[in-house]
Amino acid sequence: MLISLLSSFVAVYTYATFFAPQPQIITPTDKGTSKYTNFAESSQKEKYIIAAPSDFVNAAEKVTAAVVHIKSISKSYDWWGSANYASSSGSGVIISKDGYIVTNNHVIEGASKIEVSLNDKRTYTAELKGTDPTTDLALLKIKEKNLPNVKFANSDNSKIGEWVLAIGNPFSLTSTVTAGIISAKGRNIEILEDRYAIESFIQTDAAVNPGNSGGALVNTNGDLVGINTAIITKSGRYEGYSFAVPSNLVKKVVDDLKEYGKVQRGLLNIGIDEVNKTIMEELGLPSLDGVYIRYVNPDGAADDAGLKQGDVITAINNKKVKSIPELQEIVGQFRPGDEISIQYFRNKELGTTKVTLKDRYNSTSIAQGNQKDLQDLGFELRQLTQQESARMKTSGVKVISILRNSKIHATNMEPGYIITKVNDKKVGSINDLNTILRSVKKGNKVMLEGFYEDYPDEYLYAFRK
Repeated sequence: MLISLLSSFVAVYTYATFFAPQPQIITPTDKGTSKYTNFAESSQKEKYIIAAPSDFVNAAEKVTAAVVHIKSISKSYDWWGSANYASSSGSGVIISKDGYIVTNNHVIEGASKIEVSLNDKRTYTAELKGTDPTTDLALLKIKEKNLPNVKFANSDNSKIGEWVLAIGNPFSLTSTVTAGIISAKGRNIEILEDRYAIESFIQTDAAVNPGNSGGALVNTNGDLVGINTAIITKSGRYEGYSFAVPSNLVKKVVDDLKEYGKVQRGLLNIGIDEVNKTIMEELGLPSLDGVYIRYVNPDGAADDAGLKQGDVITAINNKKVKSIPELQEIVGQFRPGDEISIQYFRNKELGTTKVTLKDRYNSTSIAQGNQKDLQDLGFELRQLTQQESARMKTSGVKVISILRNSKIHATNMEPGYIITKVNDKKVGSINDLNTILRSVKKGNKVMLEGFYEDYPDEYLYAFRK
């Protein structure tokens, strides 16, 4: 028995010492966020990246208090004259201590009253400061101080695969936090019908449902990456695809609405198409990346810079442009009068040019003031450019469009009319015109003096405010 036991012990010891597989110890080689390891017995050293632990707690605590519940109340009248009320709800994000809140335009569209409820259950009536249907954004303001708020991240730096959190009020379940990753960038899902719409959404798989619209999409640091706006679904509920307006575009729209009351869009004044295989082969392009110029508007920004039909835009301000949504997102962050650098492909060669952006009316001027009062009267205006003022030897504002069945339409005024005086007072800007009109009491007469560029005679138009 002793010999048997001794033999067994010797056999086990010999196998364990000389023949059994040795455990492999994985040791981090650096202390950064990405941990690298190697297997010592591998004849060819291979490196493996171990993802750092994902902690969403700090980001959730940081942002939840700055996401609000928005209730939009609309009022209508039936055939008998009785008032009917309807309400809808969504989310919003506090972006400053003094009560500015960004949300989606579709959340508050048509509302006669907007109620905002904070995470601590305080409730306010919000003032609508401005909207931008082209990006589906709106800016609200509540009268309060020292509010929790979210800081903007640079959405250009966000990466596909990066963890993000969606915070909002789905189905009126307040302060709901979900997590996912950035699935794609620069998505166009064709939900905005405006001709000048910008769709370059950040796509995520964070769960977003009705009521999340206008809520925050943040990174793991708790900084705003985007405003949750839409989902693609057949059931009407979340199915794995949600979309957010990038924070860089949000910030530009918000700044414009705060300063001017409307968005100042810088445009190239061109028609564009995606580059397909046929265009690539015909023009000798190295890849399908870029945006094809289908036409160039005369006297527009691109025309002034020498861009032509058939050119392919490949980069803006040294940032590569692969698709139409990417181009729209980049250009959408600039105002009329801003200068950008464009790299383009023509005749199998790359060229570069400087472009001074214009608005939809071929003007480089910023549209001063809120034109809501003017639009209520029935016309849209812009200031004369320096070139126009020098050519016509006058200052004033130009009528761009006239609304049918409006007070201005009833005067028989035509687009292109240049207003130089209102009630015998000179007009040098839209602000001047607004100031004069506001001094006129409701029901009193307003006399406009001016001319059409192609007709030297003076034209007078009158209406009652």
